[in-house]
Amino acid sequence: MNSAFSASQWLKQLHADGSSVGLPELLWYQRHTKVLNLKPTISIQSKLAGTYLARSKGRGMEFDEVRHYQPGDDVRTIDWRVTARSGKVHTKLFREEKERPVFIVTDLTDSMRFGSNLLFKSVQAAHLAAVIAWHVKQHGDKLGGLVFSNQQHRELKPQGRSHGVLRYLQALQQCHQGAIKTNGLTLSQALGQQRRLSRPGSLVYILSDFGQVDEQTLRHIRAISQHNEVTCCQISDPLERALPSTARGTAAVSNLQQVVTAELADSSLRQRYLQQQQQQQSRLKTALQQVGCRYLDISAGEPIISQLEQIHHGR
Repeated sequence: MNSAFSASQWLKQLHADGSSVGLPELLWYQRHTKVLNLKPTISIQSKLAGTYLARSKGRGMEFDEVRHYQPGDDVRTIDWRVTARSGKVHTKLFREEKERPVFIVTDLTDSMRFGSNLLFKSVQAAHLAAVIAWHVKQHGDKLGGLVFSNQQHRELKPQGRSHGVLRYLQALQQCHQGAIKTNGLTLSQALGQQRRLSRPGSLVYILSDFGQVDEQTLRHIRAISQHNEVTCCQISDPLERALPSTARGTAAVSNLQQVVTAELADSSLRQRYLQQQQQQQSRLKTALQQVGCRYLDISAGEPIISQLEQIHHGR
């Protein structure tokens, strides 16, 4: 958003305040699902019938190709037109349709409860989760996953249709409000639970600022990505990436061991801060890609729809 006015208009349209999560703003996204593409890029291994085409050939719902007849082929699949035209017996091959569950892991921990511009990172994560959830429903997949904070969490096994979506959206709202009476989780613990939930061939979205990433976290992600398609969406705030050029005055900065005073108008300080944050983001992106993930960079300072449209069109 380019101004406070445009930000306020966007929030008004969503019936949102930017710091809390309500069902009306999450329901709004059911009309805006075309900015995502959930077409699988890995083999679907589920044994259940569904709406995606497996790479294995067999008797199924979707015609794939023809080839020369081989002993043992079902005579009912012989393509008589090709056989008559070529003079050699040909048989039809089909791609089997498979079900692919989709899981969303949404981080609402304390580091996500921050926002300097449009939304808290936690609220943006909920909005992104809503877009994904409605897209999943539109394509007939089942939705499950985890919603967690430092104080509580909710584990959701895959369910289909509107019930699966509404159940997940309700979990987002309740967990953000602190209304779920369970133990809290770290990102690493949540991903450990997701490893148990995931089925081979699933699509897994991880929505977090990844501020808690450690070696155990990366091991969990690597294990999940071995048999599933994983997308890691890093949610960040504009202030975490760069200090505003208009910033003036001094700020107290702490690393939990000591406090120093920073002069915000110092251009060299802003440049060092920018470079440091860029290097940190680059290291995280590389680490996530090395464990087999697709990486998306999402800002909490811009409407999620406009960002997904840019990603969808390759900009």
